[in-house]
This record gives sequence, structure tokens and C-alpha cells, in this order.
Amino acid sequence: MSGAGGRSDEGPRADDDLSAVELVAVARVAKARGVRGEVAADIWTDFPERFERLEELIAVFPGGERKRLALEGHWLHGARVVLKFRGFDSPEEAAALAGCVLAVPESDAVELAEGEFYDWQLEGCRVETIEGRCIGTVREVLHTGGEAPVLVIRDERGRENLVPLAESICVEIDTARKLIRVDAPEGLLET
Repeated sequence: MSGAGGRSDEGPRADDDLSAVELVAVARVAKARGVRGEVAADIWTDFPERFERLEELIAVFPGGERKRLALEGHWLHGARVVLKFRGFDSPEEAAALAGCVLAVPESDAVELAEGEFYDWQLEGCRVETIEGRCIGTVREVLHTGGEAPVLVIRDERGRENLVPLAESICVEIDTARKLIRVDAPEGLLET
């Protein structure tokens, strides 16, 4: 998930170190599409309307290289978005983008309502009980289709606890301090 923002691209800037920028993925290029250099990308954001306001995206290539891409146009096509980037004017040029993750700077993420969090904000948070006992670290957030997502918490011995991300259990979430405090009902946590 992430938000909108961006600026037009005039090429790489000497003062712009993309490796130092925290990114939020919004799509992944699946394949070249069409004869004008467009690509079809799987949407990884809960806010597909954000593409309306974007002027650029940062492509993260499978090897880790990052490159700014100026967005010339887009349209939604089913569960995908079709994107046209400046300088990619043929199917062969567009094919070079297949497999790239498309992202925006974390600072441009769509602001969520109070009490809502992105998965990437929760991953890596230390989890402890309200008494201060360390449970472990959030490894991932599972979306099972149930009422609440589930935190996968791994302790120092590699054991995992599954904790629902419910207000009645996760009583404090401080993403700035990377801390989640839980008031877990008896039997929820392995000891």
C-alpha cells in the first residue's frame, strides 16, 4: 500500500541518492503490452486512483538497481494498470522493465486514518506484553479474510506466535518507536 505524490523526471540528479530513499511498492511490472512501449503492472496499492496524481515512479530492478521513471500516461485494465514511461517507446524497450517493482518514496505514502497502519509499518516492530515481557518481532502481517489481520511474531528462538491485530489485543501501536504492546488472552501466546 502507499500514497500519491511525485514530480516530473528530468533524468537522474547528482544530489539524489535513490539507494538511501525508503520506498513503498505500488505495483509490479508483469510484461510489456502494446506497440508503443507500455507495460502491464499488477497493482500493489489499495489506492489505485493514486496513479492519477503520479508524475514518476521509482523502478526497483530484480538485481536491486533503482531508477526514476517519468510517467507519461496510464489506465486501469482489470486488476492491472497499464503504464507508459518516457523513453520506453517499443515493446522491446518496455520488456526490460518486466519484473521491476514500482514504488514511491515512503514520505509520499497515502495518509491513513488514525488507528490504521500499513503492513510495512508493523513489520519489524518489537512486540511485548503490557507487563513488559518481550514476545518477539513482527515478521509479517497475514490477511486471511477474517475480521482482523494476523501478526506473525517470531521470538529469539525462532518460534512463531500468531496474534490478531485487534484493538482489544494490540492495545498500543507506536510505529515511531517500532513497538506493539499486547494484552493477550490466556492461551494465545506460547511461553
